[in-house]
Amino acid sequence: MKFSLLREMVFVTALLSAPSHGCGIAAFVPSTNLQSGYGNGLCQSTTSEVSEGLQVMESRILSPETTDLGGNPRKVGLALQLDDGTRKSHSMAENSAFVTGFFKGIGTRDAFASLVTSLYFVYDAMEDEFDRTEDELVRFLDVEELRRRGPLELDMEYFHGPDWRDNIRVSPATKIYVDRIREISGDNPHLLIAHQYSRYLGDLFGGQMMGGMATQSLGLDEGKGVAFYEFEGIESTSDFIVDWYRKLNRLDLSDKEKEAIVDEANLVFGLNIGLFEELEGSPLKAMWTVMTKSLKERLNF
Repeated sequence: MKFSLLREMVFVTALLSAPSHGCGIAAFVPSTNLQSGYGNGLCQSTTSEVSEGLQVMESRILSPETTDLGGNPRKVGLALQLDDGTRKSHSMAENSAFVTGFFKGIGTRDAFASLVTSLYFVYDAMEDEFDRTEDELVRFLDVEELRRRGPLELDMEYFHGPDWRDNIRVSPATKIYVDRIREISGDNPHLLIAHQYSRYLGDLFGGQMMGGMATQSLGLDEGKGVAFYEFEGIESTSDFIVDWYRKLNRLDLSDKEKEAIVDEANLVFGLNIGLFEELEGSPLKAMWTVMTKSLKERLNF
């Protein structure tokens, strides 16, 4: 009943606003045969326009029955394309730069505070655009439990004090990253899906481990400064990720759009390496600190 009423409302609205083409509202005569449609054909151009309008309103979210074939959703659809397309395109040097960059980030407290600051600007831009966008595909994947701006604000206060908003600035690499987010949000909002995939899933996959290493390496107060890596609303990381991949595969995207999203995900990887390269810290020192502390814990030293 609700869909029928909505359809009637859309039809009437379109009829009233459509150009007459020599056939005004008075010329429209409802059909006595409900099976034949909404009119008797006296105003063919108007009914055609209405039909097109209804098609535009159709959702681009496919039903689970058409996409969920059982098993691991990462083995099919856009999920598979993103996993394969990003993994295969990264060289050994790029992967090494990413890992080394993270350890560089936890080499000193100042370096880590700078990394947190960069991430704050990135997620502030991302989530601001998620709030603004009318793209239903992006909104479909935008899950509240994944949002990081709130946790990052806690970390910013820990590292920079209560007046942190007045004392931070955007670094050059961070500005490039943020500008890219703003750019695609206006021109190609579906590319924001690549940023959701690259950042949020990466945070979920390695968050607990990375937060623990940062705490160990820098001697942070327990539970402080690493709120970014904690997802309190998610009980099972693996189950959540599987469900998110299933939602990803329900997006009704063309092959060209999917390829563009994979390309954008690879660009995001490079943008994140850019953030790490700006940091001043010793990756070897951080690695050594984490390794020795882990060894001492295992040996009960």
